[in-house]
Amino acid sequence: MRADRLVSILLLLQVQRRITAGELAKRLEVSERTIHRDMDALSGAGVPVFAERGNGGGWSLMEAYRTNLTGLNHSEIQTLFLSNPPQLLADLGLHQASEGALIKLLAALPSMSRRDAEQARQRIHIDTAGWRNSPEDVSALPVLQEAIWQERQIQFVYERVDCDPAERIVDPLGLVAKGSVWYLVATHDQAPRTYRVSRIRQVQITDRPAQRPADFDLVNYWKQSAAEFKASLPRFYAKIRISPAAQRSMMYLVRPSRVENSGPVDADGWRTLDMRFDAEHEACQFALSCGREAEVLHPETLRSKVMAGAQGILDHYTRKAGQET
Repeated sequence: MRADRLVSILLLLQVQRRITAGELAKRLEVSERTIHRDMDALSGAGVPVFAERGNGGGWSLMEAYRTNLTGLNHSEIQTLFLSNPPQLLADLGLHQASEGALIKLLAALPSMSRRDAEQARQRIHIDTAGWRNSPEDVSALPVLQEAIWQERQIQFVYERVDCDPAERIVDPLGLVAKGSVWYLVATHDQAPRTYRVSRIRQVQITDRPAQRPADFDLVNYWKQSAAEFKASLPRFYAKIRISPAAQRSMMYLVRPSRVENSGPVDADGWRTLDMRFDAEHEACQFALSCGREAEVLHPETLRSKVMAGAQGILDHYTRKAGQET
């Protein structure tokens, strides 16, 4: 609704003091032309908004202007009471502070809104941990947090996969939680890099100030970095035909994201899947785990390896049987 959008614009200007029409349009998911019309509406209502031209310009509020708007609609109240994953807050040492803040917010709400908030908390719970995730070592997290708040460089030993541990002196930029895993984003060799917190050892805060790039945005960096990482992952594609029994067991055999395309069921009840694996040996293991409930159609090299693997299993048990007799 336009009224909600005008309030959002007003509060954003009050918090950030200056913001471009493009940034507002992106945040509020409207066109820049709509933002300009909204600014005209705010100005016509007596709100002292003005535009500054050129580099570093944008829309601003007059310095002394403040609004006392505090109204929250139904959806906003639900969002506030649903967006606090308890384990991540506990990792940061903020679980009790979060609970205290929510209690104070709950007490400040009108009785009708308070009931909506309570209903939201009792009906939806967000658990960010996967079923098979092993606990991460986040003992370095408090020191990393402190270094970020103090804007100080940190020194640590980083345990790398298949490499010797490496010493690092970095400028910390922020912390990111991906699922239940924490990452440190920091500048090293003048470039932002990502470090898994559970692999950081012997972390110390130095007395040297950290340098933060003026245009660095943590959210944008993470989105781009995650997209590049996902695109760089190795991929192996296979076309595999599976039986009705294998179809029923798919959730236990492989992650659903592995299935790129699912064909129709044929006359025998079998279904052909286009599947993605990290490597050929993973596809081979999947096909062998299905036994005769799966048939590799493509590529031929994978089909040959599955046949060789099955023959190897048969030979192994044949030899064992001969030895026992």
